Amino acid sequence: MYITKDGEEIFVIDGHVHYWDASPENQLNVHGEEFINCFHDYQKNLSPKEYIWPREKFLKYDKETIVHDLFVSGYVDMAIFQPTYLTDFYKNGFNTVERDAELVREYPNRFIVNGAFDPRDGERGLENLEYQVETYGIKGVKLYTAEWRGDSKGYKLTDPMCYRYLEKCRELGIKNIHVHKGPTITPLNKDAFDVGDVDEVASVFKDLNFIVEHVGLPRLEDFCWIATQESNVYGGLAVALPFVHARPRYFAEIISELLFWLDENRIFFGSDYAIWHPKWLIEKFIEFELPEDIKQETGVDLTMDVKKKILGENIARLYDIDIEAQKEKLRDDVLIS
Repeated sequence: MYITKDGEEIFVIDGHVHYWDASPENQLNVHGEEFINCFHDYQKNLSPKEYIWPREKFLKYDKETIVHDLFVSGYVDMAIFQPTYLTDFYKNGFNTVERDAELVREYPNRFIVNGAFDPRDGERGLENLEYQVETYGIKGVKLYTAEWRGDSKGYKLTDPMCYRYLEKCRELGIKNIHVHKGPTITPLNKDAFDVGDVDEVASVFKDLNFIVEHVGLPRLEDFCWIATQESNVYGGLAVALPFVHARPRYFAEIISELLFWLDENRIFFGSDYAIWHPKWLIEKFIEFELPEDIKQETGVDLTMDVKKKILGENIARLYDIDIEAQKEKLRDDVLIS
């Protein structure tokens, strides 16, 4: 369902959604429970109260729920799955490419699935990356540098094996490298999400796009200093955007810093669904205005043209989405109307 402002339709691409299974049956150990509880706490602490789910629903939701929340009530036109496996915490993985792909097959004009890799998988993982391209046609990957694997509590993008994977991405035509660099999540380690390793790989792999999910929070300043030097570094607003409701002044500071350092062409909307519902995020973002003192200090403004870029136009460019052609495809979409 399109959102309109002053009679104009705004095309929305949600660049960060999940279709997870954190049910007790899928939890491998106490860490699986800790992880999803932390996610639920984020929802409870930053959402309007009417959008807080009961824990049972939050653990595992069905496809009808995600399709309705994104495309029927949530104003989203297209959405990109960002998988996270967490196989040390969940028997069948938390949010997997395979599970996401089920919805892509059913709603091919609505969903895009990204792949994933972990350099600790070695040669086998490189073969699997080829398989993901052949099977799912992925154009991007989601990396979770703080994920636990046995005794390993994370890795860096600058690790030698990670270089081999990034070279493989280049070879396979995977250009969009989404990296979780945001707040820590119990029981993962905060330092493993540090943004410092983005700087080197963005310099070396200039033909790849590094999308720093959650804009590095709580390391916004570090992220901005890196991104202003590296034109192939982008910022995803998932986690940052809910502050438009919970702490609007803080959100104004975040978005104005991003606009000052990166400009409006390298910032993407993401709901982080199902942590947050896109309906209220988009509504509040559309109506949000920067305070006058921040506009005067930074020299930036969050105009409607800028909001349209952030909500869809910027990420459409990275994923080769022709928005006008896509609108026509969706005009007669009776599956979810």
